[in-house]
Amino acid sequence: MQRWRGVEAAPAGWGRSVVTIGVFDGVHRGHQQIIGHTVARARQLGIASVVVTFDPHPSEVVRPGSHPAILTESGRKAELIEALGVDVLCVIPFTLEFSHLSAETFAHDVLVEHLHASAVVVGQNFRFGHKAAGDVALLERLGRTFGFTVEGAPLVSSAPGDRPESAVVSSTYIRSCVDAGDVAEAARALGRPHRLEGVVVRGDLRGRELGFPTANLMTSPHTAVPADGVYAAWLARRGSAHTEPLRAAVSIGTNPTFSGRERRVEAYVLDFEGDLYGERLALDFVARLREMRRYDGIEPLVAQIEHDVADTRVALP
Repeated sequence: MQRWRGVEAAPAGWGRSVVTIGVFDGVHRGHQQIIGHTVARARQLGIASVVVTFDPHPSEVVRPGSHPAILTESGRKAELIEALGVDVLCVIPFTLEFSHLSAETFAHDVLVEHLHASAVVVGQNFRFGHKAAGDVALLERLGRTFGFTVEGAPLVSSAPGDRPESAVVSSTYIRSCVDAGDVAEAARALGRPHRLEGVVVRGDLRGRELGFPTANLMTSPHTAVPADGVYAAWLARRGSAHTEPLRAAVSIGTNPTFSGRERRVEAYVLDFEGDLYGERLALDFVARLREMRRYDGIEPLVAQIEHDVADTRVALP
């Protein structure tokens, strides 16, 4: 997959393409359907498929301080998009100036002049242009003017699970699941477990003293971190020769038993001996085991951790 920074990176002599546009945070099941439609249509026409996305998140530029929690960091998002068979990922730097482009100018400058779009694939709720004034109907009218077709992809509903009603899969919906600690529902909507990545840094070493040494994960700003509690997660060592996933019991919270104040993500890696300091790890959350609790002493805390480890083995067979 080619990766372009801005549409100006399109090479000279660039031919026609099938394009889809969006932030695609999470690359969830709805996004996968839209991108998959784009790839299939491009192959049918014998031309390139292009995914256009933006960095930073448009909300942070248009409404500073309103940056939503990020489900997938840029590198992870690119990996997921590439796995769907896309030919080109074009990341447009989202600036205040760019946000002021009218829908008509966006269609002409981005889709026609640079990407030579033959077809554009979007979801039913797609909006574009200054103040999100453009919708699918306007895009279709512009397509008739500029010579590209518009193909809509239906919205995807979440798996019902134990919920009485399913919801439309969206990044906002998945963020709400993660924020509530419902990592199982988030995984159903994503089509895979929610992933948290970060570098292992030194903590208080208290877990080591208790007999359960933990990897203290420092995550990037705005990362979507699950609600306080204890979780079962698969751990991957990113950039390491060790590719086999490891079981981990993950604690998220302020460590109330020791009157902690800093919210932390700490992973106890089952059946592992070694040093993870400085490594970049990925945690794929499978199940929430319990809420965060305060214990009156070391012994009940250690007994609970032993239960958490046993529950993790059950959740991750």
